[in-house]
Amino acid sequence: MGMAHGAAQGGGRRRRGRRHAAINEINMTPFIDVVLVLLIVFMVAAPMMTVGVPLDLPQSKASPLNSDTKPVTLSIRQTGQVFLGEDELTDDTIVGKLTETSKSGFEERVFVRGDKRVDYGRVAQVMAIVTGGGFRKVALVTEPDQK
Repeated sequence: MGMAHGAAQGGGRRRRGRRHAAINEINMTPFIDVVLVLLIVFMVAAPMMTVGVPLDLPQSKASPLNSDTKPVTLSIRQTGQVFLGEDELTDDTIVGKLTETSKSGFEERVFVRGDKRVDYGRVAQVMAIVTGGGFRKVALVTEPDQK
């Protein structure tokens, strides 16, 4: 009976066929789908992540500066209000806030973004405050010319 029972179950050792072998390949399709979805999300979200006050910047044909570090940016609205990020500053607090936020001290690059409708004298006044406070690397920010 013991032999008949063993023979009924397939008897002895039988090799499994190829159709039952383990699959040793990684299915990349779900991974690629997730990566593409993340890419699309970040492409849509990146323009919304600009910090600061929305301004209508003047256009120029100057080439962009190559910079490894992110500079400190001051924004001047059409009304003459000065902002560091999204925080409004008075003329008396500009240098103090710049000193607090700058990582490399007075060697920090400071970008001044002035709305194209703001009075030029106001932009010059803010730049004079910044340079008078000890910051020497001050630059104006414009948009690339669309022509």
